[in-house]
Parts: sequence; C-alpha cells; structure tokens
Amino acid sequence: MQRIIVIGTTGSGKTTLARAIATRLGLPHGEQDAWNHLADWQQAPLEQFRAAVDAFTAQPGWVMDGNYGKARDIGWARADTLIWLDYPGQLVFWRVLTRTVKRVAGKQELWNGNRETWRGVLEPDAPLRWIFKTHWRRRQETPVLAAEYPNLTVIRLRSPREAQRWLQNLSPEAESARPPRSG
Repeated sequence: MQRIIVIGTTGSGKTTLARAIATRLGLPHGEQDAWNHLADWQQAPLEQFRAAVDAFTAQPGWVMDGNYGKARDIGWARADTLIWLDYPGQLVFWRVLTRTVKRVAGKQELWNGNRETWRGVLEPDAPLRWIFKTHWRRRQETPVLAAEYPNLTVIRLRSPREAQRWLQNLSPEAESARPPRSG
C-alpha cells in the first residue's frame, strides 16, 4: 500500500483521512481540490489539472484525495489502494452543514486564497447543494468504476468509527491491517 486514493462524498473527511494516512506511512499528500480551485474560485484548465495529478502520481508513493473523474484514468490506474468513505447521507450532510458554517463564520482560507461566503453557500456547486447531486449517485457508480481498475484494492469504510479503527491499525509494517477487497 504505497499509492493510495481516498474518495467519498463532499464533507466525508477525505482530506483529513488522507493526511492522516500520509503521516502514518511517511508519504506525500496531494489534494485534488487545491489543484482544481485556482484563485477567485476559477477552475483550473483541464490540461493544468491533469498535469498536476500526473506529476504527483508519478512518484513511487503517495496519498491523494478527491473524486475528480477528469483525471481518474491517471490516478486510479497508478494507485494500488482506493479508500472509499461511504458514509450515510444524513451524516455527511450534517458534516457539510457544520463545516460550511465554521468556514464562513471563521473566514477560513481553503485553497489559493479562496473562502466560502454566505452568498456562495447556495450556489449550484457549493458543498451544501453538491452533496444532493452526488452522494447517492456515487454509491451506485463507485463499485462499477472500481471494477474497471483491477489494480486497486478497495477498502470501503462505512462510518467514521470504522475509518478510525482502520487508521489506528495502519502502520508501514501492518499490511495485514488491510481488510479484504469489498464492493
């Protein structure tokens, strides 16, 4: 387990878990959102985004988080492990709601100088609306997509408690901590 992708619905904790895995295993961490969201919330040109994913995943070991289909053929093909945070919709919604309020109220910088705003909270691609567009669809699509990449060991974690237990058992020496492939 040296090339790991962490996926899940907006607000599921992809970045938090990916950072923790990277720290545990001593691997670099890459966040696709940081490569995609340029200053003033401008979306990176496709070629630029794919080049960032390509450069990052060309390393011998890494942990990357994000659900971007526009570079799946690069990252998933090079990965050996896919960690899927498949949490219940109501839990993820609550996480997105509380996270959004904290980010807006605290004026927290996210990527490249971007901050969420009260006005932007209900934009079509804002996390509070995005979850309703993607959560249930991803639950159906992910097993089908993962099957297209036989190089991947899929670890499907269905609750924060399960993810925490899995992470606690993870160490560079503990390859046996990996549960069997699931779909």
